[in-house]
Amino acid sequence: MNLFKDLDPMLHSQLRLAIISLLMREDEAEFTALKDRTQASAGNLSVQINKLREAGYIEVIKDFKDNYPHTICKITESGSKAFDQYVKSLQSYLTVNGRKTQ
Repeated sequence: MNLFKDLDPMLHSQLRLAIISLLMREDEAEFTALKDRTQASAGNLSVQINKLREAGYIEVIKDFKDNYPHTICKITESGSKAFDQYVKSLQSYLTVNGRKTQ
């Protein structure tokens, strides 16, 4: 029997995990706020946001604010469930025989 649960490869990327973690706390965030908080380049952040959107983990809303592009990312129910499952799976790596490792 495998004691270790599979980790979701979509969330097993540092930047995608950071995005989802921030959205779990705030429900939604502007692109610029995510860029500032993750310290990612705009290009890399955009690519990872698209991957999360394609997976159904986040919703991306694009509009204009004062004639400038405005992008808001919101976590979906699927994204929230995937994050919770990821955390549970990760905890299986920290527990051996019912005891937490140090």
